[in-house]
Amino acid sequence: MTDILELQARLLCFEHQQAIRVCMNRYMALCDQLDASSPLDELAGLFCREAVWEGKGAKYAESFGGYRGREAIRAMFATYMKTPAHFALNVHFLTSEVIEVAGDEGLGRWVMLQTSTFADGASHLNAARLTVRFALEEGRWCMAHFQTENLFSRPVTGWNSEAPLPVPE
Repeated sequence: MTDILELQARLLCFEHQQAIRVCMNRYMALCDQLDASSPLDELAGLFCREAVWEGKGAKYAESFGGYRGREAIRAMFATYMKTPAHFALNVHFLTSEVIEVAGDEGLGRWVMLQTSTFADGASHLNAARLTVRFALEEGRWCMAHFQTENLFSRPVTGWNSEAPLPVPE
């Protein structure tokens, strides 16, 4: 029979997983809305003080590079916060989630699909594998090492259309 201490430990693990999920969800929501009015301090605050953000693989390493420390990550995101916005439309979809927690460290893995239209009207579809280490820092879960590795990328025609949605008559 499971004792109360084991149940408490299991509950704490679920609570940590949920806190990691919330952190990742907020990160993606903020990335979907990057423009001059984005809350840059909140976005940077999702990362640990000594965090690493990096693009992996030939395509993403070249396009995005890597950044060490919250302030460097903040400066990277600041380049997207301009008028007109870099993204006219940007939506991230996460799937295949796995979150593991051991003590004050966590590891999350996702497959991400990103649909973007840029200020110049060009659109792009990207898929990436995300591997993100999380850590408890000052009582909250934050990203300690964010890695995004391209699975495929391609230009596409526009995402949004003014055409009416087809519905049954």
